[in-house]
Amino acid sequence: MEQLDTIGFQVRTLSNMIGRYLWSHGHCREMENITGPNGWILGYLARNRDRDIFQRDLEEHFSVRRSTASKTITLMEKKGLLRRERVDYDARLRKLVLTEKGWELHSITMKDIEAVERKLVSGLTEEEQSTFMSILEKMKKNLQEEPEKTKGVEV
Repeated sequence: MEQLDTIGFQVRTLSNMIGRYLWSHGHCREMENITGPNGWILGYLARNRDRDIFQRDLEEHFSVRRSTASKTITLMEKKGLLRRERVDYDARLRKLVLTEKGWELHSITMKDIEAVERKLVSGLTEEEQSTFMSILEKMKKNLQEEPEKTKGVEV
């Protein structure tokens, strides 16, 4: 099987194409080095503004390691996009809260995401979109399962 024939390669290629499309057609250049993951985190925090969100929530939702989430949050704080605030019920925890700048960039990002989403699904039926999303969920679930053991060696 050639690399071009693999689903993983095609998904990665599509991801790169989406990034390039956003860069050339969106407001990315105007947004002071905001990365894709920053935009997704801004969106997640905005959608969940009615509850306390912590670093561990980002780790779980985005399937990233603690160190990755920590570095990303720290950089987003330095950029003025979010801040960590104490919560009354546990002195160890710091919830993540969007700043005014974070809310502004979230609004711009949402317009860009909506535009790329329209482009991606152009020409696809509702059924095709639903099937694609169902397949993606199954693949994600497959990757979350414990690795298979082959002859006593983990794969």
